[in-house]
Amino acid sequence: MIRRLFVAAVALSLASSMALASPTCTKEPQDKWLSEEVMKQKIGQMGFKDIKVFKKTSSWCYEIYGSNADGRKAEVYFNPVTGEIVENNVD
Repeated sequence: MIRRLFVAAVALSLASSMALASPTCTKEPQDKWLSEEVMKQKIGQMGFKDIKVFKKTSSWCYEIYGSNADGRKAEVYFNPVTGEIVENNVD
């Protein structure tokens, strides 16, 4: 019984930590990435605004925290080579 509870707890812990992990956006080296200036322009053209955070992640993405075109809070991960959205989390 205790072993089953332990296994269930470990499985739940792994599942929740995986859900919190950021996506992997590319495997391309950084010399193939769009420059931060070009990427910021693309992001603006997509309708994102009020960008509070723009950063490179350890999972090979550009990530922003700001607002979408509707004014809703957004956390968005972009492929830094193509500029495409990989994951879009909107509140």
